[in-house]
Amino acid sequence: MGSGCRKQSSLSRNTTATNINFKWPVERVITVDSTRLGVSTIITNLNVPWEITWGPDNQIWCTEQDGTISKINPVTGEKKVLVKITDVYRKRLGLLSMALHPNMKKWPYVFVNYTYLKGEVIFSKLVRYTYSHEALTQPKILLEFPAYYGHMGSRVVIASDGKIMWATGDGAEATNAQDTNLLSGKVLRLNIDGTIPADNPVKGSPVWASGFRVPQGMVYNPNGMLYIAEHGDATDDEVNIIQKGHNYGWPQVQGFVDLPEEKAYHTAHTITEPLKAWTPTIAPAGMDFYSKNSIPELQNSLLLTTLKESDLRVLQLNKEGTAVVSEKILLDQQYGRLRDVCVSPAGDVYVSTSNRDWNPGPGFPQPTDDRIIRIFKITDKDKLNLATAPQNFVTATPANSVSEAALPAGQVVYQQYCASCHKADGNGVAGTFPSLRSSGKVSGEPKDLIPFILKGSSGSKKTEGSESQMPAFHFLNDQQLAEVVTYIRSEFGNIKSGTTAAQVAEARSLK
Repeated sequence: MGSGCRKQSSLSRNTTATNINFKWPVERVITVDSTRLGVSTIITNLNVPWEITWGPDNQIWCTEQDGTISKINPVTGEKKVLVKITDVYRKRLGLLSMALHPNMKKWPYVFVNYTYLKGEVIFSKLVRYTYSHEALTQPKILLEFPAYYGHMGSRVVIASDGKIMWATGDGAEATNAQDTNLLSGKVLRLNIDGTIPADNPVKGSPVWASGFRVPQGMVYNPNGMLYIAEHGDATDDEVNIIQKGHNYGWPQVQGFVDLPEEKAYHTAHTITEPLKAWTPTIAPAGMDFYSKNSIPELQNSLLLTTLKESDLRVLQLNKEGTAVVSEKILLDQQYGRLRDVCVSPAGDVYVSTSNRDWNPGPGFPQPTDDRIIRIFKITDKDKLNLATAPQNFVTATPANSVSEAALPAGQVVYQQYCASCHKADGNGVAGTFPSLRSSGKVSGEPKDLIPFILKGSSGSKKTEGSESQMPAFHFLNDQQLAEVVTYIRSEFGNIKSGTTAAQVAEARSLK
């Protein structure tokens, strides 16, 4: 089962939907090797569809952050609400992940994770609903713990042995991820009644694996290998293979064990390195596994949506599933932030956008956001629909193939590391990311701005509604930092004097 449409019940496993006549117009065409793929929108005006998964009725089951769980007919776009959860607390988070039991005929259970208030404290809880007569009822809390309004993950999947696997974020307290007495920054494993399996790594504990920052994608491949995608801080977004009792390093190790302090920590605490890591970060979100025949070029691949880069990535794996052999981009900044992906029994790929969340990208949200789109192999019966976009052909792009050589060096660094928070125009996001245009540090002297960028805004966790912490960017070299400081001060502070690498080196040398 996976974070997306592979989480089917046994009632739908033999249904391929190959004879369904979809009427949606083709908005664009993607060419992957010799295969042409069409892209169509099947529904609009959703409120941040965090999870999309294929149901036992060949409908797309969907959570929206405001607390709504619905079924969406992929052919007609009709939406039927199954439940509106009234105690969802939506402050950046809200209703997040969902998993359907793989045998809903025997166990008609749907598992959801969301944040809510208990008094004045935010909690994250896993709730089991029972599906009956087109509704979700009888909520049963399986597990809950104190949370935060950010960094909570999450994804839920059901393993082939029927166990619940729940990935949680560190709650904006990095040290939580290594504390096995806490449930933040972990992959948790539970029985479907909320009890703890007897064969978990530590008796009486739901912790299955530890050392995660903000996991947002999780999926099994057909051979039972569990993959997870998570956000890094300023560097090293990751995809990992999850194994029982393993430690994945955060915050002491980010990405691969390649720095002196990481190697020292690895000597004392065995760390499992990622399958792949990205610097600059891409903000990976939902993930699914492609094992269908419909689109041969996607076989044996992890499909990964991203928020920061607003793209859909194809991570082709080796035969064993233990290495990424290639990476391609199918959708690139065409629909805004992408939150989840799922694969239907017919081999079609469905993607949900996330443009009405707390951190919209440039030009979003649009009036019809959010949406779910369908990506499918074009056949002869689709030719009539192609007339709606006859010139809109897009070739699948190899990752990191777009040249930024024409941009000033400081602007490139800014786009890679700063713009996702402070935005391209420097205005930030009110209440979350500060505006650089009104910053005294930006309009002041380099000696004030450089140390701040080097060290970040370290300290205690911020209170709700306050501006988020900024990571440290000490890993950038002196020239990169000089160029980005020059760009920021010139672009957003109207300061024309440049900053030199020597000034950065001097600031770096100070304790």
